[in-house]
Amino acid sequence: MRFVIVTGLSGAGKTQAIRSLEDLGYFCVDNLPPTLIPKFAEACYQTEGRINKIAVVVDIRGGEFFDDLFESLKYIKNQGYKYEILFLNASDEVLVKRFKESRRKHPLAPDGRILNGILLERNRLREVRDRASNIIDTSNFSTMKLREEITKIYGEKDQIENQLIITVVSFGFKYGIPLDSDLVFDVRFLPNPYYIPELKEYSGNDSQVVDYVMSYDVTKKFIEKLEDMLEFLIPNYIKEGKRQLIVAIGCTGGRHRSVAITNDIYEKLKDKGHRVNRDHRDIQQDTYKDGRKL
Repeated sequence: MRFVIVTGLSGAGKTQAIRSLEDLGYFCVDNLPPTLIPKFAEACYQTEGRINKIAVVVDIRGGEFFDDLFESLKYIKNQGYKYEILFLNASDEVLVKRFKESRRKHPLAPDGRILNGILLERNRLREVRDRASNIIDTSNFSTMKLREEITKIYGEKDQIENQLIITVVSFGFKYGIPLDSDLVFDVRFLPNPYYIPELKEYSGNDSQVVDYVMSYDVTKKFIEKLEDMLEFLIPNYIKEGKRQLIVAIGCTGGRHRSVAITNDIYEKLKDKGHRVNRDHRDIQQDTYKDGRKL
């Protein structure tokens, strides 16, 4: 089990860090009072591996409870529970700028100067900083750069090598474009099996429909160009820190052409080692048997 305690200076990026850990599959809790850490750790370890990656944010917002942190850490260590401390740091100048830009009050200087609050917090966190397993200075970090650093330290090998999850979705335009789509492709220009009586009741999952759709040169050319476009876009999306890509492929009803194309693209992306899912959203909407709609 990996138990990560995220702490550090206010404004140094703890919120972004916990979001990145959540994306990596960690069970995350924000602003957990340190007095509850032993009970929480015990509950997680009792899941017998069902919850094996945990991250909790503990910081100065806990007020007087924060002073219980070291006692709690001593207790869980004595119980044989392993933990890591991730400390987020940044320069005074950067922290002041971030607070001014966000118009937030510093928790230790709600009615005073931001810098005074930062200095008080830095002094109060000195001991926990000295105990940290990992320290990340975010002074010159963008959100994307921080995410990359978190992934490098706390991600699994496959998460580090390929952080992007691709979902290829087939849909019918008559039922609306998927709201979460990043890329939408319209394949209604392809020959439609719906108008072939012996194919109408089948779907793009059936070999009869697949053979029909794929028999046309225009289909092969479209798939070739789409594959080429995706191979260009994917590494650039990863470079910019994108974690999910939804590729929607639509035909009229979402049962024949879009399903066949989605399956083909899914297999091609999978064969190239991408993390990919598929979803045939509307495949059951227009179902036919003996020429009649069910």
